[in-house]
Amino acid sequence: MPAFNILVINKLAERHIAAIKSAAPDSTVLAAEPADAGRHIGDANIVATWGTADFRPLFTQAPELRWVHALSAGVEKLLFPEMLNSSVKLTNSRGIHGIPMSEHVLSLILAFTRGLHVLFKQQQQQIWQRTPLEEVYEKTIGIVGLGSIGREVAKRAKALGMRVIAAKREQTAELFVDELYLPDQLTDLLKTADFIVVALPLTAQTRHLFTTALFRQMKPSAYFINVSRGAVVNEADLTAALREGTIKGAALDVFEQEPLPQSSPLWTMPNVIITPHIAAISPYYLDRAIKLFCQNLTSFAAGEDMVNLIDKQKGY
Repeated sequence: MPAFNILVINKLAERHIAAIKSAAPDSTVLAAEPADAGRHIGDANIVATWGTADFRPLFTQAPELRWVHALSAGVEKLLFPEMLNSSVKLTNSRGIHGIPMSEHVLSLILAFTRGLHVLFKQQQQQIWQRTPLEEVYEKTIGIVGLGSIGREVAKRAKALGMRVIAAKREQTAELFVDELYLPDQLTDLLKTADFIVVALPLTAQTRHLFTTALFRQMKPSAYFINVSRGAVVNEADLTAALREGTIKGAALDVFEQEPLPQSSPLWTMPNVIITPHIAAISPYYLDRAIKLFCQNLTSFAAGEDMVNLIDKQKGY
């Protein structure tokens, strides 16, 4: 088996390093903080880093680099010109986020239907007052982007007795989806759903996909949930839709600018739940990410096809 210099730009536990060495026994494995990565990048053949971190300065110092693996699903910060024009392979960690992100989505849906966003504020003010409540049973959830995350959301929503509809680029057989829409049928999905869940990658085609025109296609009683990327949504248009009652509420884990500026009106809107980009966080995240990396490392060493290979021109 070939020997590689492997650099992981993140802290790793001993079990993670042991797993990588087991997949490539003759290789050198080094875990470094971002501030120290520059001291080791020159000899690196393989790098695992976050797709949301600025890797461009390090890339230009890595003449031996052959493969970059994103520990995240998003790779937007890895698609700079030098990477696009190189022969360096790029993979991501798509597929490991479904469990925590689907649980996060369901927690947001249930928070709205059971009035928890209202009741928590009342608790802080010691107010004993009932608020209108709803059920999710037989409500329709519309999932925009039916990848691994969307499928996990669909599975759990189905278990709650919801009707599941989804939009994706191609028609496929989906076990937990009642009706599937193509991208040019998105407005039909929006008109039907009580909850819209966005789980799209950020690409040139999806940037600012959700604008006033699409929010006006939604039910006035519908909730909008975004756990993908903030730039998929025109934030000003969403804010106006929430203020004007075009839609009932929104739960947002991602934003165009993070941290969300204190000046954003979204902070104080009563029909908005904000979480600080934590939907994918789990105590098991790195275990899953390193397991996937090791599977690909074995394939890379053998010259075999790797999973989650990114089409650098498409961005996914």
